[in-house]
Amino acid sequence: MPIIQSLLDTDLYKFTMMQVVLHQQPAARVEYRFRCRTPAIDFSPCVEAIKRELEALCSLSFQPDELDYLRQFDYFQSDFIDFLGLFSLDARFVRLTDDPFEMVIEGPWLHTILFEVPLLAIVNETYFRHHHPRPNIDEGRRRLMEKLELLGQQPNSGGFLFSEFGTRRRFSRDWQREVLQTLLEVVPTRLRGTSNVELARSLHIAPLGTMAHEFLQAFQALGPRLADSQKAALEAWVQEYRGRLGIALTDVVGIDAFLRDFDLYFAKLYDGLRHDSGDPIEWARKVIAHYRSLHIDPKSKSLVFSNNLTIPKALKIYAAVHLESNPVFGIGTNLSNDLGYPSLDMVIKMTQCNGQAVAKISDDRHKNICSDMAYYSYLAKVFGVEI
Repeated sequence: MPIIQSLLDTDLYKFTMMQVVLHQQPAARVEYRFRCRTPAIDFSPCVEAIKRELEALCSLSFQPDELDYLRQFDYFQSDFIDFLGLFSLDARFVRLTDDPFEMVIEGPWLHTILFEVPLLAIVNETYFRHHHPRPNIDEGRRRLMEKLELLGQQPNSGGFLFSEFGTRRRFSRDWQREVLQTLLEVVPTRLRGTSNVELARSLHIAPLGTMAHEFLQAFQALGPRLADSQKAALEAWVQEYRGRLGIALTDVVGIDAFLRDFDLYFAKLYDGLRHDSGDPIEWARKVIAHYRSLHIDPKSKSLVFSNNLTIPKALKIYAAVHLESNPVFGIGTNLSNDLGYPSLDMVIKMTQCNGQAVAKISDDRHKNICSDMAYYSYLAKVFGVEI
């Protein structure tokens, strides 16, 4: 059976961003590149299997019952759902090479945006099938239960809520489903939902997500001025969703530069912010202080933490900030890929839009993304970021 069996087997934010692209930037062209941050990983034994999985992925289309499921969410418009009814992925937009392993996605943004999550899931599962063909599932179950037992041992954590965000780097499709089923059985009142749309549908839980780095990166090429690119991206989102899906991502050029652009207008329009790099407690302190400087109660806003979390890390953050804010947590790889084998830190990130380099200057420097160092330096200078 193919690894990806439905085009809904992806994260919600790919669809929410895709709708904005359809309505506002249908002619944009982009490039994405694969990067494995884990050193000394050899994917060459997996290349042919990955190619077969890519072909299977590109044979899929949205089924009527899948489209009906998406129609129930008021933030999706009917023309977008109708477009998905005609949509399929095209393997011609993906270039795979071996020795060294490279993956480049290049083409119209509207027709390439859905590649990222399933391709990462394919690469990850193919790699683990090759290296661990008989995985120790019982060890994974033991580790999962050990984590969940922590939730009952922590005092003053009654308001601790989390979501499952592990599609991109999951051990396997079946294991991610089992993890979610276990969460629903053991800690149903703690679980807010999952980023995976197909699992949300089949398990009758909430799909969660808003925007990713690529959305703000693209506006470095699409916006009126580079210095206004974050504001242009945030405004485009507001115009599309009119108060829905109001969590903004803060680390495309770093939290300090983001907060300079996130003025009273945006702070009132958005429901909260998402942390994805840098020290989470320091980030929270800056965000809380920023809201207070604008005379906004931080407790009225959601602070979403999603950077390389484990349950112990999330509980530590919760203890530090919950009295002053409304923290929620997205836990990914540590739930969906912890069977005792080292997990892989892999990403697919946008590197160009409309022929121009775009970049991410993270609050964790090892997460920085750019294919053009001259542009990277210029971006840092424009936003006053030290690199």
